[in-house]
Amino acid sequence: MKSRIFLFLLLLTLASLVIGQTAPPASTTAPVASEKTNSQPGSNSQAPPTSTAPAGQTPAAPDSSDKSESDDSFRVRKIVNEVRVVFTVTDRHGRYIKDLKSNDFRVIDDQLPAELRSFRSETDLPLQVGLLVDASNSVRDRFKFEQEAAIEFLNSIIRPRYDKAFVVGFDATPEVTQDFTDSTENLSNGVRMLRAGGGTAMYDALYFACRDKLLKQEQTGPVRRAIILLSDGEDNLSHVTREESIEMALRADTIVYTISTNISGMKGKGDKTLERIAEATGGRAFFPFQMRDVSDSFLSIQEELRSQYALAYKPANFVTDGRYRTIEILAQDRNLKVRAKKGYYSPKQ
Repeated sequence: MKSRIFLFLLLLTLASLVIGQTAPPASTTAPVASEKTNSQPGSNSQAPPTSTAPAGQTPAAPDSSDKSESDDSFRVRKIVNEVRVVFTVTDRHGRYIKDLKSNDFRVIDDQLPAELRSFRSETDLPLQVGLLVDASNSVRDRFKFEQEAAIEFLNSIIRPRYDKAFVVGFDATPEVTQDFTDSTENLSNGVRMLRAGGGTAMYDALYFACRDKLLKQEQTGPVRRAIILLSDGEDNLSHVTREESIEMALRADTIVYTISTNISGMKGKGDKTLERIAEATGGRAFFPFQMRDVSDSFLSIQEELRSQYALAYKPANFVTDGRYRTIEILAQDRNLKVRAKKGYYSPKQ
């Protein structure tokens, strides 16, 4: 009997030893399971944080948006650092020179030589034109003739489905009588709707046309923006200054051509104002002291808009501080005259 009890106890002891050797320790199961989980495809814990990725490493799929943002930022910097200028070249007799090349010019930006990036002759770009007509009491006597000259100009220069123009009359306030359109018939009607009367807020009208019309007009590709301003240059009601209206024209990348309605035979204070606006924006001031010369002024503007150059350059020491920077485009041939805007405002970030 004792031998049987002893044998039973011995078997129990052996069995417990065998079980203890084959069962894995409980503490080792968690790390093994965790390792297996981390190795599964698609686990979020597998991808390293973006900030710890080695330089030059191809980013994983979750980081593709970061790459896109980087590319976009590069493109923005490239555009900001490149300045585009439209300009005209004439000889000593005022004839347009249309066959020049990039090596015929030097560009000085803020008194430092600039790196030329592109250059081309621009004779056929789509136009966005604003016609601003002084409708104040001071121009009442010749108003009808100027309307007909303006209509003739718009009929000649606006090409359907290609160019667009708008008409603004101004006295104390600007009034849009025809919004952007390529219809010369609608533009003609817009000019005929103008009625003379009231004071003169010329600077406000120019500011409005650049900020609220040209800057907001949809632009799907390169265009040439221009304003033709008919006025005697006198201003007695504007809320903005002359220089503020010029600044807005520069920010809208708009050339302003002025046609004086002063037929006294002498240049007055208003004529000097018109001259300042035109020269600052790269345009030209016309002084048709006889009424029949108004049509000739429009013809000259039309020819000039089809006889220009465009270049793009990279300024030296460019800073996005919103500051005004000067531009000089110099022809290698000193017998040639270059007419371009005098400067621009750098973007502010």
